[in-house]
Amino acid sequence: MVEVRRKEGESPESLLRRFTKKVQASGVLLRAKRGRFYSSKKTKLEMREVAARRKLIQEKKEFLRKIGKLDDFIDPKRPNKRGTIKKLLQARVK
Repeated sequence: MVEVRRKEGESPESLLRRFTKKVQASGVLLRAKRGRFYSSKKTKLEMREVAARRKLIQEKKEFLRKIGKLDDFIDPKRPNKRGTIKKLLQARVK
Protein backbone atom coordinates (compact mmCIF):
# COMPACT_ATOMS: atom_id res chain seq x y z
CA MET A 1 0.00 0.00 0.00
CA VAL A 2 1.28 3.44 -0.91
CA GLU A 3 1.29 6.09 1.75
CA VAL A 4 2.28 9.75 1.41
CA ARG A 5 2.30 12.31 4.22
CA ARG A 6 1.95 15.99 3.59
CA LYS A 7 5.10 17.99 4.18
CA GLU A 8 4.90 21.30 5.97
CA GLY A 9 3.95 24.07 3.56
CA GLU A 10 3.37 21.65 0.68
CA SER A 11 0.57 22.44 -1.75
CA PRO A 12 -2.14 19.85 -2.44
CA GLU A 13 -1.08 19.71 -6.10
CA SER A 14 2.49 18.72 -5.28
CA LEU A 15 1.24 16.20 -2.70
CA LEU A 16 -1.00 14.65 -5.33
CA ARG A 17 1.90 14.63 -7.83
CA ARG A 18 4.15 12.85 -5.32
CA PHE A 19 1.42 10.33 -4.57
CA THR A 20 0.88 9.58 -8.27
CA LYS A 21 4.59 9.06 -8.81
CA LYS A 22 4.77 6.62 -5.88
CA VAL A 23 1.75 4.69 -7.14
CA GLN A 24 3.32 4.45 -10.60
CA ALA A 25 6.63 3.30 -9.15
CA SER A 26 5.05 0.68 -6.89
CA GLY A 27 3.30 -1.09 -9.81
CA VAL A 28 -0.10 -1.25 -8.10
CA LEU A 29 -1.90 0.03 -11.19
CA LEU A 30 -0.14 -2.43 -13.46
CA ARG A 31 -1.20 -5.36 -11.30
CA ALA A 32 -4.78 -4.11 -11.21
CA LYS A 33 -4.90 -3.64 -14.99
CA ARG A 34 -3.36 -7.07 -15.59
CA GLY A 35 -5.99 -8.75 -13.43
CA ARG A 36 -8.78 -6.84 -15.10
CA PHE A 37 -8.83 -8.98 -18.24
CA TYR A 38 -7.80 -12.26 -16.62
CA SER A 39 -9.54 -15.30 -17.99
CA SER A 40 -9.14 -18.67 -16.39
CA LYS A 41 -7.56 -21.53 -18.29
CA LYS A 42 -9.80 -23.89 -20.19
CA THR A 43 -10.33 -27.37 -18.85
CA LYS A 44 -9.07 -30.38 -20.80
CA LEU A 45 -12.61 -31.16 -21.90
CA GLU A 46 -13.15 -27.62 -23.23
CA MET A 47 -9.82 -27.73 -25.08
CA ARG A 48 -10.76 -31.06 -26.68
CA GLU A 49 -14.17 -29.71 -27.73
CA VAL A 50 -12.61 -26.62 -29.31
CA ALA A 51 -10.06 -28.77 -31.14
CA ALA A 52 -12.79 -31.12 -32.39
CA ARG A 53 -14.89 -28.18 -33.61
CA ARG A 54 -11.86 -26.70 -35.37
CA LYS A 55 -11.09 -30.03 -37.04
CA LEU A 56 -14.70 -30.45 -38.20
CA ILE A 57 -14.73 -26.98 -39.77
CA GLN A 58 -11.41 -27.69 -41.48
CA GLU A 59 -12.76 -30.97 -42.89
CA LYS A 60 -15.94 -29.25 -44.15
CA LYS A 61 -13.90 -26.51 -45.84
CA GLU A 62 -11.66 -29.07 -47.50
CA PHE A 63 -14.67 -31.06 -48.72
CA LEU A 64 -16.33 -27.94 -50.15
CA ARG A 65 -13.08 -26.95 -51.85
CA LYS A 66 -12.79 -30.41 -53.43
CA ILE A 67 -16.32 -30.34 -54.83
CA GLY A 68 -15.77 -26.78 -56.05
CA LYS A 69 -18.41 -24.98 -53.98
CA LEU A 70 -16.20 -22.94 -51.67
CA ASP A 71 -14.44 -20.85 -54.33
CA ASP A 72 -17.78 -19.68 -55.78
CA PHE A 73 -18.74 -18.02 -52.50
CA ILE A 74 -15.52 -16.07 -51.89
CA ASP A 75 -15.75 -12.45 -53.00
CA PRO A 76 -12.57 -11.53 -54.93
CA LYS A 77 -12.75 -7.98 -53.57
CA ARG A 78 -12.81 -9.26 -49.99
CA PRO A 79 -10.89 -12.55 -49.87
CA ASN A 80 -10.71 -12.56 -46.06
CA LYS A 81 -14.44 -12.03 -45.49
CA ARG A 82 -15.63 -15.00 -43.46
CA GLY A 83 -19.39 -14.40 -43.23
CA THR A 84 -20.28 -16.23 -46.42
CA ILE A 85 -17.89 -19.07 -45.67
CA LYS A 86 -19.40 -19.46 -42.21
CA LYS A 87 -22.90 -19.62 -43.68
CA LEU A 88 -21.78 -22.18 -46.20
CA LEU A 89 -20.07 -24.31 -43.56
CA GLN A 90 -23.11 -24.18 -41.30
CA ALA A 91 -25.25 -25.62 -44.08
CA ARG A 92 -25.60 -29.38 -43.97
CA VAL A 93 -23.05 -31.08 -46.17
CA LYS A 94 -24.21 -34.43 -47.55
